[in-house]
Amino acid sequence: MKAVLLRGHGGFEQLEYREDVPVPAPAAGEVLIRIGGAAVNNTDINTRVGWYSKSSSAESAGDAGWTGVAVPFPLIQGADACGHIVAVGSGVAQARIGERILVDPILRAQSPGREVQYFGSDRNGGFAQFATVPAVNARRITSALTDAELASFPCSYSAAENMLARARVVAGERVLVTGASGGVGSAAVQLAIRRGAAVFAVASSSKAAAVSGLGAQRVIERNADLTSELGRECVDVVIDVVGGAAFTQLLEVLRRGGRYAVAGAIAGALVELDLRTLYLKDLRLLGCTVPDTEVFADLVRYIESGEIRPLVSATYPLREIIAAQTDFLSKRHPGKIVLIP
Repeated sequence: MKAVLLRGHGGFEQLEYREDVPVPAPAAGEVLIRIGGAAVNNTDINTRVGWYSKSSSAESAGDAGWTGVAVPFPLIQGADACGHIVAVGSGVAQARIGERILVDPILRAQSPGREVQYFGSDRNGGFAQFATVPAVNARRITSALTDAELASFPCSYSAAENMLARARVVAGERVLVTGASGGVGSAAVQLAIRRGAAVFAVASSSKAAAVSGLGAQRVIERNADLTSELGRECVDVVIDVVGGAAFTQLLEVLRRGGRYAVAGAIAGALVELDLRTLYLKDLRLLGCTVPDTEVFADLVRYIESGEIRPLVSATYPLREIIAAQTDFLSKRHPGKIVLIP
């Protein structure tokens, strides 16, 4: 089959496109999926360059996977995938063959001593023509959306819904979303509005129209001073995937008793925190990675009922993964970039 192998930590030279990779066989309790689309995510880049490692040299670190465990090279990446079931392992009903599915990328209780693994990080993922997953992670979906559109949902929308759920966002609240033109950010805008919140979105001016089109009440320029634009203590919740130098402003615009939820750090992982701001304002800081089990089921329901919509800016054939990741890293486009095997 066609697949892209990640050979180790480093640059694009570590990505090897091949057409002779054996098709995997589903083990007991697993299904084999013919991949229809697989979206590009920050986690693909982060894993390749060793960003998750806290060691000074990612190449020599043993903790460069997202869970702090060494990456199993060679690895087929790709956390976001949709497709059809074409074979099943023992213990899985033959009737499931032919189902159209979305892959829930969170693989729970896959090995002793590890709570979760991640599709495309701890085991082979969607950057291939075929992939295997536990049957429970192949979620049946009925939708008129294309494979590329469906592939844009799992990782980003799960991350966004997880942050909103952890922060307990309810109707009538004011929510500030950073990185609002990206995959997680654009998902958070839609999902917060679905909950009845008023959304203030941070994005570059070139993408403001796209973000406004998702329903944001106001779009704030990415490099603007947030306290000047919004005022202090004016939002109930911050949904952040950016981090970096703007972190202190994000806490300033939170009201007393407000909630800050984070699931990314694309502008920098190290931030400055004044503990007086945290405790004097009774703030809650929420780190969000592994969603509760109901999050993905809810996501499938939202898609099937048309409550959220995809935002796909470009598609590439699998062999052009380097061009796709280069385009992704340029941050020129809103939403997702999807590979078609």
